Formats: sequence, C-alpha cells, structure tokens
Amino acid sequence: MSRPPGRKQEYHKISRELFVLTYGALVAQLCKDYEKDEDVNTCLDRMGYGIGVRLIDDFLARSSVKKCRSYSETADVIAQVAFKMYLGVTPSVSCSSAAGNEFSLILDKNPLVDFVEELPAERASLCYCNLLCGVIRGALEMVHLAAEVTFLQDRLKGDAVTEIGITFLRKAEDRKHKRN
Repeated sequence: MSRPPGRKQEYHKISRELFVLTYGALVAQLCKDYEKDEDVNTCLDRMGYGIGVRLIDDFLARSSVKKCRSYSETADVIAQVAFKMYLGVTPSVSCSSAAGNEFSLILDKNPLVDFVEELPAERASLCYCNLLCGVIRGALEMVHLAAEVTFLQDRLKGDAVTEIGITFLRKAEDRKHKRN
C-alpha cells in the first residue's frame, strides 16, 4: 500500500497494560512449554534479540540521535532515550569498571512486572524480563557494538531494584570489501 505524498506515517500505540498482560501470558506459556528456567531464559533472550535487531531502525528513525562517541554516551542514550521511548521509564546509569566498558541500568520501576507480585518458588532461576536483555543486545549488535547484557538484580527475586548489566565487548570493525 502506498501513502499519499506529504502525509506523515502514523504510529499506532497499544495500551501499556495490554502489552504487559500479553508479555505475562507469553512468559506463562513458555514456562508451560519448557521445564527448565534456563530454557525459558534462553528463549526470551532469543526473542528479544530478534526484536532488538528490528527495533533499532525504528529507534534511529524516530529519535534522531547522533552517532555515540563513547560507551558511556551509548549507555546514556539507551537509558534516557530508548527506555523512555519504548517503556516510559528512565533508568539511572552507573559505570562499574575502570575501563569504561561496563555499565548498569538501574530501574526503580520496571513496567513489565506491573501485574507480577513474585515468582513462584519452583521458578526461582527464571529471569522474567530477560527479553529486555535480548532487545538491548540485538539493537547494539546492529550498530556494530558487541555486548553482553544480563540481569544483575531483580525485584521479582527480592532485590531492592532491577539492574541490567551491559558489558561492551569490543567495537566491531567496519570491513571494507574490495571488488575484484
């Protein structure tokens, strides 16, 4: 379908509550499908990675952010722009390494767990919001930044805050290909 010239593309937003409930249903179904929490965590990470790979185009088009010059600037953009844009929250950022390649995103409020009080005892190693780690990792990879993204603390597991750790592994090298 084509749009008439001069007409802006409309972005349809779904209710945050609907999204959170749908996400909860997805996690519940994965828990039924997989016996081990590690398998559920892996599946959520894989799904998030696929979302992140596709979401980065939307993010770059809608946010008009410039190219980040450092890992700390990248972490700030993730927290202050991306999280605010897609989840409506702004985590605080702290650098946890002298090398300047490890950061923590600290969420005082995680919107994905609005309707979840606690994890069942038999699901103690479930990383309920592991989708977020995959999204961040996938989006970063698409802008040539390899990263390891993991949950360090989780309110659902009794911690005071939700903390996502990002470790930038290396800057992917742009390769120039010569034609033969």
